[in-house]
Amino acid sequence: MRLNEISAAQAARQLEARDITSETLVAACLERIAGRDEQVRAWAFVDREKALAAARTLDREPRRSRLHGVPFGIKDVIDTADLPSEYNSPIYRGHQPKADAACVTLLRQAGCVILGKTMTTEFANNHPSQTRNPHNPAHTPGGSSSGSAAAVADAMVPLALGTQTGGSVIRPAAYCGSWAIKPSFGSINRAGLKFLAESLDTIGIFARGAEDLALAMEVLTGRASASASASPRIGFCRTPRWSLADSATQSSLEEAARTLSRAGARVEDFEMPAGSAELFDRHKVIMGYETARALGWEYHHHRDQLSATLRARLDEGWKVARPDYDAMREHARRCRRALADAMRDIDFLLTPSAPSEAPASLASTGDPVFNRAWTLLGVPCITVPHGRGPRGLPLGVQLVARHEADMTLVAWAGWSARALS
Repeated sequence: MRLNEISAAQAARQLEARDITSETLVAACLERIAGRDEQVRAWAFVDREKALAAARTLDREPRRSRLHGVPFGIKDVIDTADLPSEYNSPIYRGHQPKADAACVTLLRQAGCVILGKTMTTEFANNHPSQTRNPHNPAHTPGGSSSGSAAAVADAMVPLALGTQTGGSVIRPAAYCGSWAIKPSFGSINRAGLKFLAESLDTIGIFARGAEDLALAMEVLTGRASASASASPRIGFCRTPRWSLADSATQSSLEEAARTLSRAGARVEDFEMPAGSAELFDRHKVIMGYETARALGWEYHHHRDQLSATLRARLDEGWKVARPDYDAMREHARRCRRALADAMRDIDFLLTPSAPSEAPASLASTGDPVFNRAWTLLGVPCITVPHGRGPRGLPLGVQLVARHEADMTLVAWAGWSARALS
């Protein structure tokens, strides 16, 4: 295994034992980027010399955390003081923030190397970025965290930050074949994030395994890793939109449920609480209302520099009346409480990450139908790679837990992956 291909956890152990240096690890990642990014287009900005210099400095310093010396990619809607933050918009071409986002500060304090900025869709909305799926460049990598998903999946960097407002972490991870967590809402501080929807935006992590996610979550949330037993209680949640999953996805989920049951889990069908079916559509209205106002300055002063796709979404968002928005938010709060009650005897839910493998199109980032409701409910979600679609592209299964049960869910994801392998 080449050095750029090892997991963050493997790299952390080798760095601690001084079997490798951060400089050699970063150099291996940079070499991979140089050889592959013309095809994948996962990166918005990489400063090779700055990254190597940071790694050399960290090699001489005492270890600050278990991720000391490990490189990270940062989605380009998250501010960095030493790299541009352009949000994939001509409005912000050359924009250089004066400060790091809170999550970037935490990574630097932990001794992580910021390798560069990964591609995002325009303002993390749905207008596609330049990124290609690393398994087949004719297929979408998903969005909006296109670059982070593709960079981790293509062995360019072991860890990367993304954001999810609808399905922008879980779906691209499934399409590209990486692991990812969309934590509970608010688990990772969002200061320095270019907001899209203030009640939905969540910073997430792309990785190569459960242990990687645990290490990154320790740094970014301050929470300790958890453990899992060998007999979880799993709810198989097809959701009210099950018919939108293709046959390969349905078969993959059903096979996963059987395998986990054979491994010792108690698996039973789980229906989302009454009223939850409306969340799949109401999410879009809530997001539209909040996005129109979050991008109000850009909409009113630089409308001609927004994509036609985004302009149309903002036009619709401005039409939503405040009473309707408030009513939908209250409905979501009721469903959140009902879900917590329904999951009292369930460790996690098993549900689709995406409707299919990555579509053969670069004009769309795919459908977030199996992500929107969970994002609106604010609960933690993890994509675990599992299986292949009819064209040989990755599929994933999504695990969902109760609010704030993030670290336990990471442990269950590790248990599930071992059972499914």
